[in-house]
Amino acid sequence: MCGLTGIYSRRGEAIDRGALVHATNTLRRRGPDDEGVWTDGEVGLGHRRLAVIDLSAAGAQPMTSSSGRSVIAYNGEIYNFRELREELGGGTFAWRGHSDTEVILAAYERWGAGFVTRLQGMFAIAIWDAGRRELLLVRDRLGVKPLFYSLSESKVVFGSRPRALIALDPVLQMQLSQSALKSYVESGYVGGPHCIFERISKLLPGHMLVVSRDTHRFVRYWSPHDHRPDLALEDASEEDLLDELDKLTDMAVQSRLVSDVPLGAFLSGGLDSGVVVAKMAKASRSPVHAFTIGFTELEHDETEAASQIARHIGVEHVVERLSADDLLSLMDLYLEEFDEPFSDSSAFPTMAVSRLARRSVTVALTGDGGDELFAGYHYYQLASRMQPMFAWPRPLRAMTGTVAGALLGHRGKLLAGALERESVTAAFTYMRSIRKDFDDVFDWSQWPGALGYEESAALGFASMPPGLDPVAACTRLDLQTMLPDGYLQKVDLSSMAFSLEAREPLLDYRLVEWSLRLPTRWKLHDGNAKYLWRKLAARYLPKEIVGGRKRGFTVPIDRWLRGPLSDWFRDLIADPVLYETLPLRRAAVEALVQAHMSGRRNAHPLLWALALLSNFLRHSRRPAGLVAPAAGRLP
Repeated sequence: MCGLTGIYSRRGEAIDRGALVHATNTLRRRGPDDEGVWTDGEVGLGHRRLAVIDLSAAGAQPMTSSSGRSVIAYNGEIYNFRELREELGGGTFAWRGHSDTEVILAAYERWGAGFVTRLQGMFAIAIWDAGRRELLLVRDRLGVKPLFYSLSESKVVFGSRPRALIALDPVLQMQLSQSALKSYVESGYVGGPHCIFERISKLLPGHMLVVSRDTHRFVRYWSPHDHRPDLALEDASEEDLLDELDKLTDMAVQSRLVSDVPLGAFLSGGLDSGVVVAKMAKASRSPVHAFTIGFTELEHDETEAASQIARHIGVEHVVERLSADDLLSLMDLYLEEFDEPFSDSSAFPTMAVSRLARRSVTVALTGDGGDELFAGYHYYQLASRMQPMFAWPRPLRAMTGTVAGALLGHRGKLLAGALERESVTAAFTYMRSIRKDFDDVFDWSQWPGALGYEESAALGFASMPPGLDPVAACTRLDLQTMLPDGYLQKVDLSSMAFSLEAREPLLDYRLVEWSLRLPTRWKLHDGNAKYLWRKLAARYLPKEIVGGRKRGFTVPIDRWLRGPLSDWFRDLIADPVLYETLPLRRAAVEALVQAHMSGRRNAHPLLWALALLSNFLRHSRRPAGLVAPAAGRLP
């Protein structure tokens, strides 16, 4: 696990080595163990290393292949590197060490760009091919590892974080993206391929970018759209499916135990991390260390459930109990490490559990991905239940929404808004949005070309194979959007802030592909979410845990804004730069603030996002000034 950066001058200009060193060092928390830069005329690679496999100098990067033809800077882990090493020649090949990095280089030189389909793991890879005079950038299938780039006729700049690109080319920070800003206030994160900076992009999961002096091309090598539900599994034996799922999960966890440094696991009180820890204990020869953050406020605390799981499995359990307000001590680091605006408040406990784990281990397994694979979020159930309503005439749907709004209060109004959409998938994206009941705050007619979360989701649904039921379609959308740009970015940045490598066994692509083949009835069944996964969990976890309700990893942002963060919040929400940047109706924002602060309305999802954006704008300014998209001032 590391950080990488680099630059390729397509005009043949020599690389400034000093600037590359500076850019590389902006990623020091991602790689505290070593640093390296390599330059050769018009190309340069930089790398910060967190040593996990082959701790010797033989694993250092940037690394040149034994032939001298290729050079790599790489972030991630390849879990099948030993098998690939044997396939590539085993003991007959002139290996210099035993790192996965060296295997990637040998695989590229043997199989060309097709090498990526043989990799099992998480990765962001940059390879310079001196023979072809080509730069190859590759991101893993699910987008576990981030990779940003800026491509122009004169050069390509790339790296693990936008800050590294800006260190190499400060002009890149001068223009903000309308689509990124709209995406952020709709979803709480900046959705790919956009970056908050107009001239920087995210390489999409499952894609590679090949750049030479005169040409470039994008190649999609994997997508969830390639894997349709297998109708033959509708009537399969439940026990047979469970046994297959059991074996796939065993394989996914066991493969992620390869390490030359201590490793442990995050443990919440839920099914996903519980199953991962149980499988880890089953496969490990030494005691497993599991880490849990608990809270003194009972409504946020899962330590009892986590402890129950730990006792049942028989692992060493480390708990740190904090007050929710203690997480405020992480605010400065949070604002520093998330160098795009990001509003998911569960980043705070994720940072806290990463800090706790890093005191003992260098690698931690997580339970991320289980909800997307097996339909755990309540949004999927809502989409399934609403599907028949979209066969009704629009007036009947509107009347149903009006009645629901009158009888069910806030939840009824949200249902009414969803039923106003033209399809069940559009209703899903509306419900997923953090601005769903705050439309009066914005005037998006001023940004007609901006593609926010809802527009991007519509394009995503349109590109899917025909005939998918709403749950199959919505889980695929989340695998492409919310998972990589929201949840996985949160885990990557929160863990790397403490130089901790996080691994996600449930996102082993073989397990993901199997889940995509699984018909919805095995995920949502008789009103039970994660039906088959819950059955598997019953083989390993206490029955009280298996039958428990899902709880989020949340903190009381609504109370923070009214209490300990009140002054900070009011200052940011009143900053003129916020209103110069977004098409906001200031009077509507001020009314929303007053409603929230008085307790009449809980508007924290949008207000928190706006405050963090304002903070980002304030601290991203440079002497030359940021250029905001033309928003105009609204009454």
